[in-house]
Amino acid sequence: LKRAKLKLCLRRALPLPMAEPLSEESQGSTHGELIRDYEPSQGSSWRFGRPDYAKVNQTYFKHRTMAHQEGSLEALVQKVLKNWQVEADNIADVHKWKTMDSTKFKLAVNGGCPCNAQLMADVGAPNILVSETLDYSGASTTFDASRKIFNDAFPDGFAWEVLEVYTGPPNLLFKWRHFGKFSGTFQDKNGKKHKGSGEMLNLVGMCLAKVNEKLEMESLDVYYNPEEMTRPLTTSLVDATQRAIQDEAADSKMGIGGCRSGDCGVM
Repeated sequence: LKRAKLKLCLRRALPLPMAEPLSEESQGSTHGELIRDYEPSQGSSWRFGRPDYAKVNQTYFKHRTMAHQEGSLEALVQKVLKNWQVEADNIADVHKWKTMDSTKFKLAVNGGCPCNAQLMADVGAPNILVSETLDYSGASTTFDASRKIFNDAFPDGFAWEVLEVYTGPPNLLFKWRHFGKFSGTFQDKNGKKHKGSGEMLNLVGMCLAKVNEKLEMESLDVYYNPEEMTRPLTTSLVDATQRAIQDEAADSKMGIGGCRSGDCGVM
């Protein structure tokens, strides 16, 4: 019995196994460029298994408009944000985050209600960044469901790049572009499915990221039109007998950045 207790104590004292690091393909190394170098913290685990960025990297390298010089401010900011996305989407425990100061982190869209680290981990960054549009409802979509919806719409990935950086740390102001071919199927908030034509969706916006001396993010203020993300995904119904949602059917209580009026108390 004493031996069994000793083994149990030793097992509890041992550190938890570290999540397997990203593959070279996911890092971008197989394309000759390191665009992600995220390494999970000791004891952390992947929320959905080790993420695979192979497809989205192919889209990125094939259709990007900027090839930033290694060591440039643009390349640095782009890598910092790509690492942030890996962590925000794939590490559930905010105490294991290393790209953000989870005690200070806030995410806001278009000047709307800021979201803290725990809320983002619970509902998922996509649901906060897209939030409430005519065709999508972040409030009624789970983290898992949002991943499926956009992965189904962009089977080859929805890539992201930095276009220009205007100011250096600690306040990083930059323009970004999201892009990918809508070649899959998008399901809107009413359950209607829309078939993509393979056309490239281009989304451009601005962001102000505040970082500390360790380049850990303390806040992200994102500016863009979420309707430009979801409206182009509803041009062709799979079932032509279904009537598309009309503009007047959108949520009239939606506030700036997708926050509903009076709902900022969750922060």
